[in-house]
Amino acid sequence: MSQSSALDCLPQCCRFTFPEIQVATKNFDESLVIGHGGFGKVYKGTFTNGEGVVLGAAIKRLESTSSQGAEEFWAEVEMLSKLRHCNLVSLIGYCSDGNEMILVYEYMPNGTLSDRLHKRLSPLTWVRRLKISIGAARGLEYLHTGTGISQGVVHRDVKSSNILLDGSWASKVSDFGLSKIVPTNQASTHVKTLVKGTFGYLDPNYFQTSRLTRKSDVYAFGVILFELLCGRKALDTSVDDEEMNLAAWAQAYIKEGRLKHIVDFNLTGTISSKCMNKFAQLANECLHSHPKKRPTMAQVVAGLESILALHEKTNKMLLPMDTKIFGIKVPAFGIPSSNENSVVGSSSKSLESYLYTVGGENRILRRYDFKTINIATKKFSRSNEISRDVFGPMHKGKLENGQDITVVGPYPHERYDSCMNQVSILVKVEHPNLAQLSGWCIERSSVYLIYDIPHNYATLGHVLHDHNRAPLDWDERYKILLGVARVLLYLHKHAPVRVLYCDVKAGNILLDEGLDPKLHGFYYAASAAMNDTDCIYMDKICATRGYLAPEYMHRRLSTKTDVFDFGMLVLETISGHKMHPYRFEYEETITAYIWRNWVDGTHSNIIDTRISVDSGSMTRFIRIGLWCIQIEATNRPAMEEVVGMFLGNSYIHPPILEDPNCVFGVFLLDWYMAPEVYHRESYGNSVDVYAFAFSVHKVRHTRLLTKDA
Repeated sequence: MSQSSALDCLPQCCRFTFPEIQVATKNFDESLVIGHGGFGKVYKGTFTNGEGVVLGAAIKRLESTSSQGAEEFWAEVEMLSKLRHCNLVSLIGYCSDGNEMILVYEYMPNGTLSDRLHKRLSPLTWVRRLKISIGAARGLEYLHTGTGISQGVVHRDVKSSNILLDGSWASKVSDFGLSKIVPTNQASTHVKTLVKGTFGYLDPNYFQTSRLTRKSDVYAFGVILFELLCGRKALDTSVDDEEMNLAAWAQAYIKEGRLKHIVDFNLTGTISSKCMNKFAQLANECLHSHPKKRPTMAQVVAGLESILALHEKTNKMLLPMDTKIFGIKVPAFGIPSSNENSVVGSSSKSLESYLYTVGGENRILRRYDFKTINIATKKFSRSNEISRDVFGPMHKGKLENGQDITVVGPYPHERYDSCMNQVSILVKVEHPNLAQLSGWCIERSSVYLIYDIPHNYATLGHVLHDHNRAPLDWDERYKILLGVARVLLYLHKHAPVRVLYCDVKAGNILLDEGLDPKLHGFYYAASAAMNDTDCIYMDKICATRGYLAPEYMHRRLSTKTDVFDFGMLVLETISGHKMHPYRFEYEETITAYIWRNWVDGTHSNIIDTRISVDSGSMTRFIRIGLWCIQIEATNRPAMEEVVGMFLGNSYIHPPILEDPNCVFGVFLLDWYMAPEVYHRESYGNSVDVYAFAFSVHKVRHTRLLTKDA
């Protein structure tokens, strides 16, 4: 079956050829691996149908060393071919070719519930956890009683890593390789099987008797509920033996009346005592030692829905009247405020309410008290200071539980708008190459933002330009640039809102120990709905000199503005020279110097002399950088094309050289700008006089250089 004809029959289960799978995964490129389980590796793949529509897929390939095999493979194909439910993962197709056994599922952008809970990702809000649990419970309820066939299905491997989350955070139960069909006419019906499953979730009664029932899934789901409440793994070998098993540990605390001590600290202050008690009680009932006394999945669904309704009712009772923040009407949460913890003279309640609200709508933003961050940063000692700029100092810190944090601030009053702008964007976006905002603190007249940034990081600017440290080789520079390109593509095309970062530069790119880049500093960023036009008007110029795109003169920016900045970053990373507006040798800017050597064919002069690399192989990357910095935004590539070019999947168009005889001046936008442009929102005629005076000087200078040439 051809690839297009296979996809034409979606959503039915289709059979793919092995070559089609190879094309979809770029021959099982390791960079496309998104997971690894007992079956084998899972790759992110793409297929294109006859109409040119690109479809994302998760492609699971059986490994020869796997404990699973043909039996589990065909069980899953058969099971998912019959079952259809919005909370079950959809099987697009499969491939069986000799020893190759491959399953093709719909792609889930937000990964597994296990990853969201237990890896260093932004914590899930309480509401999101409730909705995820309700969706997964509905999927299991359908398996047990609502399949529309004469039998029900026992999943037999319910666990948080088998609950996937789509782009809208809807949960979908996956991995049916161990599932068993059981009759539905009796609640006590069981099947006698070899015990299979995952320790930590395994029903003790099933383990002891080999009698598998639907209540075995209920037990496992109870463990997941405690994972959601406590934020701990079902089986954690890093702790003492008595705390290793989550189910036993949680039940012991509940029995002792110490429920509050086991709740995930990220949820502190976001759950009412009544909701917390009802949720814990339901989870505890699922873990009852006698299967018959456990609730059915239908009862679990009803219980979770009532808890969500109670939570929403409680929140409505706490909401005060709407308030305005910077002229924008936003709903505020009722947050107790004291004179010792308020912003004097700047509408403290409004500021606190805004910070709390934007986080509560999207993800958890923890409110830290000043004493906590003061102790964590050793009273903001100079030894803990990482960097300092106009937006305030950045300090590293360590909480009492050992967690590393980075504190930015205090923000001066005149920077509150930038602070709020960062928060409003960062709570909506998430990517491996973004520095993650985790919380905030207000102390008297000071605002602090707390980030989840590793302490052993350095900025790309520092690493590139510190000649006292070993230089980055090209492979390392390539890895960093590709990571930055990918996060810009995410912000432009795949985030919940379109984000123009507006300040891509080496100093805003943090590198961890493995040189994985993280974009930081959304001071100047702007956002718009994805369906809005790709053009944002800026009332003032807010960016870094040396990186400014020409359209800043008209203050109408687009995603191509970030592309320009990225092109400058590429050239800076390749050349090893700082991108600033000051003069370079022969009174050229660095960009002009690179253009001249590009035109002359002396490409080796462009490349940083500290790295050993063939200049011929670097030509394509210099070309990418020059194409990105075209004067006309329409002549620049989109970030999607840039990522494709870096991966070798897209054709690199030659950059357009608008005026070969004047390459020394076309990128000197910074020099045309009078200094007041950077500090004022409106300016007089003196700005035009400044630009004209500089243009006369530039033309004279260019003529001299052309004559010398």
